[in-house]
Amino acid sequence: DLINKPMFFAHAYSPHERGSNENRNRVLRRFIPKGKPIEQISNDELIAINWWLNSRPMKCLNWQTPIEVFFRNLHDNC
Repeated sequence: DLINKPMFFAHAYSPHERGSNENRNRVLRRFIPKGKPIEQISNDELIAINWWLNSRPMKCLNWQTPIEVFFRNLHDNC
């Protein structure tokens, strides 16, 4: 139920307000340097990067991986 949930919008040019997002971008830059056109990255490379990112345990997910959380939520909602 999203109606009764508080909303937060980060201010422009305030990366400290988007910690998880900035961390994820930093990790992504290990594979894709800033300024590199996405067209230069093969689909296989993108799939591998996606798999690596989504199979890393994250503190904000209580050290679960995003894949674990996704499938647990999928199972609980079916």
